[in-house]
Amino acid sequence: MAPTPELKNAGTWQSMVDNNQALLLRKSGHDVHWWAARGREAGLKNDAELRDWMRDEHGITGYAQYAVSWEMFGYPEFMLRDADELLDGQYTDHPEQRSIADALLAWAAATDGAAIQMRKGYVSLHSPKRKFAQVTRANNTSVDVLLRLAVEPGGRVEAVKVRAGDFFDRKVRLKSVDEVDEELLGLLERALAENS
Repeated sequence: MAPTPELKNAGTWQSMVDNNQALLLRKSGHDVHWWAARGREAGLKNDAELRDWMRDEHGITGYAQYAVSWEMFGYPEFMLRDADELLDGQYTDHPEQRSIADALLAWAAATDGAAIQMRKGYVSLHSPKRKFAQVTRANNTSVDVLLRLAVEPGGRVEAVKVRAGDFFDRKVRLKSVDEVDEELLGLLERALAENS
């Protein structure tokens, strides 16, 4: 079993919160606290009222609105978890699958140009340019590695049906940490290179 990787540098939802707050500041010239105070003064009671008010009266739309909504009405519980808590939550009662995820994350942590982004139900692997892989506990016996990779299906690589515009149409299903081998790591390295 691979050792649990060091996740202290793994990205969490906090990076998205920070990005949304920075976007709000760039778009409006005011920070999230200023907007939340104005929203409270306007008597806004819920997210829908806030979004309408920001869009209709101030021209602020999209992700910038999330920053104010979370500040006024609270953050979802999972967004307050650190990287270890997010990973633990994905693999509770599934130590065999956790060892697969740990091996994949150890590779990402040790690979130049790869960054780890923790989410509630999966882990994203990113190049400096964009996401190139996703690690997801598929079921009680398997972990899927979804890849943004130009490779024909065959062997371990399976085609995945996706909606239009989704580039993660290849996967490798893993049932054992022993399957995190040179072949799989080669596919991950290729996906990283193609998306850098």
